[in-house]
Amino acid sequence: MSNSDKKWMIYGATGYSGKLIVEKAVQAGMKPVLAGRSRNKVKALAAQYNLPCQVFSIDMLAQSDVFITQMNLVLNCAGPFSQTAQVMMQACLKQQSHYLDITGEIDVFELAASLDTAARDQGVVLCPGVGFDVIPTDCVAAKLKQMMPDATHLALGFDSRSGFSPGTAKTSVEALPEGGKIRENGEIITVPLAAKTRKIDFGGGEKLAMTIPWGDVSTAYHNTQIPNIEVYIPGSPGMVKQLKRMNWFKPVLGLGLVQNFLKKRIDKKVKGPDEATRAKLKTYVWGEVKNAADENREYRIKVNNGYEITADGAVFVAEALLGRRADTAGYHTPSMLLGADLIEQLPGTEII
Repeated sequence: MSNSDKKWMIYGATGYSGKLIVEKAVQAGMKPVLAGRSRNKVKALAAQYNLPCQVFSIDMLAQSDVFITQMNLVLNCAGPFSQTAQVMMQACLKQQSHYLDITGEIDVFELAASLDTAARDQGVVLCPGVGFDVIPTDCVAAKLKQMMPDATHLALGFDSRSGFSPGTAKTSVEALPEGGKIRENGEIITVPLAAKTRKIDFGGGEKLAMTIPWGDVSTAYHNTQIPNIEVYIPGSPGMVKQLKRMNWFKPVLGLGLVQNFLKKRIDKKVKGPDEATRAKLKTYVWGEVKNAADENREYRIKVNNGYEITADGAVFVAEALLGRRADTAGYHTPSMLLGADLIEQLPGTEII
């Protein structure tokens, strides 16, 4: 079966990132099946690109995996992934379909890693995080491991001005009550929000930065086996103070009423950036490793904005995986699947 004959699906195709991915896939000459839970939205998008479609909710998929029958690959773009990934992964394992998504959620990565043996047995690749979360940082982590094989500590970070899509904003709201996350001596531990701060030159000059619970706390460990991992983004002194104050209210932030209120505000106020805005935005990605002798190495790249990386990255990985044999089965991070130079194959990447 040739690459073009293989059937694959984009689930959550009508979301902000989903639509960008559909557009890139069509530009690449691919013909994915578009899917989601809203009949009107899915059918309209499918008609726009003359593509096949399927309409089903995650709850329907949990009852029957028939909705993804004959799919060689499913790309899940329906966040928050805490609500969709487990059902979709299990359906993909049963149907022997490769699974990709664009999550940045630590729990989803850990879930996929725990299913490694099941995926190998079924000849299935599980590779969550094939967007901005976590392709650039995952590749930087892999490069740094090559530069310092005996590294014991890894710090990663990025300086992005892309803003949030509605889906990413909702995921962030869900994560607030969980606090911060770092990896210490091989274990993921919970720490306060903005637990650590330091000055970092991500590539565009030194800035105050703070730790965040980013996906690499999970993925970079599976990729590099470095036992101590932290992820940073820039934050003004005011923002750092505000997050530190929020540590006192974490239990309240998890209440259903509060979560629903915050998510409704996102629906009203948060819109992803338009094409002209995206074109102007670049992201600096940085990493640093240290070993037991306290030697250190740094590595920096400049990449397109997060949304372009997500669309280009998801389509690139899907196309590559559809051309692969099943001998790559199991759980992978993007750089484990396609190499540390994966990010260099996406448009707009520069090594600093």
